[in-house]
Amino acid sequence: MDTRENPFGQTIGAALAGWSPRPHPPASPIAGRFCRIEPLDPARHGDDLFAADQLAPDARDWTYLVAERPAGREAFQAWLESCAASWRRADGDPLFHAIRLADGRAVGLAAYLRIDRGNGVIEVGHILFTPALQRRPAGTEAMFLMMRRAFDELGYRRYEWKCDSLNAPSRRAALRYGFRFEGIFRQAVVYKGRSRDTAWFAITDQEWPAVRTAFEAWLDPANFTPSGEQRRPLAALLPPPA
Repeated sequence: MDTRENPFGQTIGAALAGWSPRPHPPASPIAGRFCRIEPLDPARHGDDLFAADQLAPDARDWTYLVAERPAGREAFQAWLESCAASWRRADGDPLFHAIRLADGRAVGLAAYLRIDRGNGVIEVGHILFTPALQRRPAGTEAMFLMMRRAFDELGYRRYEWKCDSLNAPSRRAALRYGFRFEGIFRQAVVYKGRSRDTAWFAITDQEWPAVRTAFEAWLDPANFTPSGEQRRPLAALLPPPA
């Protein structure tokens, strides 16, 4: 971090000339090559999301989510309605987004949350990648599109990823997407009747240009074979951890 000294010889942080609170994320879609991100609409996305979730043989994808897997279509719709409710408020948080494939099917969810406009900090979370989205380029592109909106469109300074410290797949995903591990907040959360230590990851606006370049190179059509296999993994394109 850049530093300077004040008149008393004390070290202080860099000045942010012209800083102002960042805009709230808009309710507009983000289109990519493999997917489309749009505000969750339970009436429009509900059938697709339920069908995609039912492809999973059990509830293991829900273990580290705040909610339990809804039991049946009606309960699933009620859960989606509760997730989408914050879009009806101007200062809504969290803001759930549906992830749709190129064929139009909604197959995943992700949200902006803990939106701190004054400090320019925003988190991505409540991520549900159903089997129809897992291990597909669309999932990686979805995370990139949400990062790009936060940094390039809205001007946030810090983009966070947090998860249960025991959630090994989520921790691996954060590192694969270019987040840097920042530490463990012990006994930070109580959920589902259990204690959670929270692992913190983040990307800052200073790190973002190199991360963006890596995603763009990975998503380039030239990086995929005619059968859709990646030629170079994203990890090989990202800058090495500091």
